[in-house]
Amino acid sequence: MKKNDFILIAKNVIEKEINSLKKLKSNINFSFNKAVETILKCKNGKIILSGVGKSGIIAKKISATFASTGTPSFFLDASNASHGDMGQISSNDVLILISHSGETNELKNIIQFASRNKKIVLIGITSKKNSLLYRNSNINLHLPEVSEVDPANIVPTSSTIVQLSIGDALAVACMRARRFGKLDFKKFHPSGSLSTKLKTVEDLMISGKKLPIINENKLMKKALNIINLKKLGVIIVINKKGNTVGIITDGDIKRATQKNKDIKDLKVKKIMSKKPFTVDKDVLAAQALSIMNDKKITSLCVHNNKKKNRSIGIIHIHNILEANIT
Repeated sequence: MKKNDFILIAKNVIEKEINSLKKLKSNINFSFNKAVETILKCKNGKIILSGVGKSGIIAKKISATFASTGTPSFFLDASNASHGDMGQISSNDVLILISHSGETNELKNIIQFASRNKKIVLIGITSKKNSLLYRNSNINLHLPEVSEVDPANIVPTSSTIVQLSIGDALAVACMRARRFGKLDFKKFHPSGSLSTKLKTVEDLMISGKKLPIINENKLMKKALNIINLKKLGVIIVINKKGNTVGIITDGDIKRATQKNKDIKDLKVKKIMSKKPFTVDKDVLAAQALSIMNDKKITSLCVHNNKKKNRSIGIIHIHNILEANIT
């Protein structure tokens, strides 16, 4: 077999799986709405997924996606369920079973258990309408019959892609309905590169007693002392109402000393730059860095919601770079 043949095989596999997904797209109906609404209404119970073999692997992944996007969920091993783990299923739970044939032996005991408890909602994901799973499910997400991509049409490939996609669709629909955003997502992903990308200005800003701040009518000699003490090379200027009216940076000081021999006895408001750039505390740190690069500045005042004239912190470019955000 020539090397180029492998490329043709890869493209053929992908094309067949794309066609399978197109079939799935055409197959989505009101049962999907009912399934999402049922999951969203599950307040006092749990979302439990189970499957066997490759379907079990898909069920485990879907469960993890649910859990990481605001829908508490866990995977139940079908084999262990028949040996005591069935006790993890209780009234008011939503049980999602995935099986291509709908007749998998290991799932039969779970199906029977759910059928005896009328408060358990069973959502079946299967390709066979005459199957045990389909007949006993409260809600059916019927998957289209698709051709597997191997020559013998027996290796779970297209069928598992379809299962995974319907699961992702359920999770994202619930995520959208819950208005689960990037800040919520960050709470469930505190570690790793994803967490770094999701860090906000509030996570990295200088605030509280560490915040360099001074009244506009104070003298520069006090401002210089605060700048040297805080070691940020910048100080926020406020008026008597506590509103931010300006900022003094190293650049402002250098320009002032070129015009005046001694600036220590000048009032702060004579040196400051008015209307400093400010960002909301919930802005991503990466976005704040982009603003700094665009404006050619090294720091930004930080405000909370619409109160742009009152600074709650300051973020310096060094804070962002030290967090490995580029």
